[in-house]
Amino acid sequence: MTPRPLSEAKDEDMRYALVALERAALRAREIAKQTNTAIVVVENGEIVHIYPANEQITAP
Repeated sequence: MTPRPLSEAKDEDMRYALVALERAALRAREIAKQTNTAIVVVENGEIVHIYPANEQITAP
């Protein structure tokens, strides 16, 4: 089975899932910056705390 891009998914919710996740990530970074809170992500199998206070937050 060859994976297809989400933009070709039959389910409408799946087609918009990536956009919704990107929007949620942007909002999480905005809130983290306002509250001086870390965003916790996994990079290369390691847990990383990112403080977005010094980042410019832009939409992907």
